[in-house]
Parts: sequence; C-alpha cells; structure tokens
Amino acid sequence: MAAATALSAIALAAPAFAQDQVADVPIEPSETVFSGNYLSLGVGAAYSPSYTGSDDYVFNVLPIVQGSLGGIDINPRAGGIALDFIQDKPGGPGIDLGVAARIRGNRAGQIKDDVVEFYGELDTAIEVGPSAGISFPAVLNPYDSLSLKTDVLFDVSGAHDGMTVAPSVTYFTPLSQAMAASLSVGTEWADEDFQDYYFRVDNAAYTGPAGQQLPAFEPRGGGFTSVGANLLLAFDLDGDLANGGLGLIVIGGYSHVLGDAADTPFTSIRGSDDQWLGAVGVGYTF
Repeated sequence: MAAATALSAIALAAPAFAQDQVADVPIEPSETVFSGNYLSLGVGAAYSPSYTGSDDYVFNVLPIVQGSLGGIDINPRAGGIALDFIQDKPGGPGIDLGVAARIRGNRAGQIKDDVVEFYGELDTAIEVGPSAGISFPAVLNPYDSLSLKTDVLFDVSGAHDGMTVAPSVTYFTPLSQAMAASLSVGTEWADEDFQDYYFRVDNAAYTGPAGQQLPAFEPRGGGFTSVGANLLLAFDLDGDLANGGLGLIVIGGYSHVLGDAADTPFTSIRGSDDQWLGAVGVGYTF
C-alpha cells in the first residue's frame, strides 16, 4: 500500500482532534489552525516495491496536500487527492462525500527486475471516481476517532480501462500534545480489465533473450488484489499539534497481494506476495 494512503490517515484525523481538545487542555475551535480555511503542504520519501508484487525496492518522492478551503476538504490519497463537499458539525459523526483522483504508475517505470522489464513498461493510469466515508469521534478516549472510507475509481486515461474499489478503516489517537498515531487497514478489489492489464503474462510482448520467458498467464477475472496495514506516527516539532507549523511523519506498512496479483509469474516467480513499506515525511500547516 502506498505511503500516501497512510499519510491520509493523519490528515483526516488530526484536524478533528485539534478542534476539540489537546491533551487535558480544552481548545476553542477559533484557537486552532484547523478552524476555517487551512492548508498543509508536505513531501515524503517512501521505500517500496518496484511494482505490485515485486521483491525489488525503490525510493519515491511523494508530494502531499491537505486542507480545507471554502468549506471543501482536501485529503491526500495514494498518488492523488480526494475532495469532500460535506461540511460536518463538531462533536458528531463526520460524513465524507465527494470525488477522488489518483495517478497509478504500476510498472510504468523503475522496473528493477530484468526479466519483467523485457515485457515492457505500461502506461500511467489516471483514475477518477466517487469517494464516501464516515468517522466517529471519541471511540475509546475523548480525542480519538474511527474512520471508514471507500473510493471507487475508474481509469479515464485509456491505460487499464478498469475499475477499482478500495475500502479502508483507520483508527487515530493522540499519544501526547505533540505526538499522534494512526493504524489503517485496507484492501483493494479490481475488475477484469484491471487484472488483465497488470497481471497477464503475454510472451508476444517479450523482448529479451530466448529461454528467459515467464510462463504465460491469464487472469481469472475480477477479484481482490491486496490487503494490508500501515502504522503512522506524527510529531509536531513545536510540541503542539493544534497550532500547525512544522511536523514529521514516520510510516511502516505491510501488504499481501492476493488472487491474480499473487499468482502471476511477475509475482510468484520474479517477485514476492509480501510487500513492505517504509516512509518519512515533513510538512507545514498554516
């Protein structure tokens, strides 16, 4: 699971926490940087698999944008953003309803496996679709939250021409006035077009030396591609999560590829169905 997926957990939860209270000190909504319009800009460096199912790892730089402008919330997603058009009332469940978009660069570059590279790079996909979710504050303590969300995305760029559904659950809690944590668990389902584009092995496309071809593979159709979890820790550098400023984020994650994503020779012979993630980020909120 991409680093931005984990980064979105803290982005969604931290404002709600800061608008209520920090540690044992009550905070009025007008006293926090998250009241009204605000913007968080950041960048993260992730160490993650070269492609879905790869056992080779590469570094990627991830820009992060999150905020609220004119009553529209902007939340990061893996490779993109989501816009929430529903304004929530303080203290009750929060409803998210809007649109999400992402750029999917799976096997579009940085293919480190020589044999997989001989099957060629794929096109970068641009995916857009509806996003919905609900969050519940004060689940186990006065300052935590539990969020459920789902993005349904369609390729509009003519790459895989398919659809994905990505539900997730995130639990967020502050650990101190300057530190917070979130745990996200999620999965992805993809349709037949998506599976065929990314996991089919067609030796007519192979351009390498004879004798190194992988066994031909035809995906069975739509199904789940992965399930995983990310643990995120956030640190406010001036000791107060509620006033914005400069902050650091550290992420560790694991996902397990499933179905055709695991059975394709790109994974079963040349890669691994165990996928690990490490990331660090820095951002500024104003």
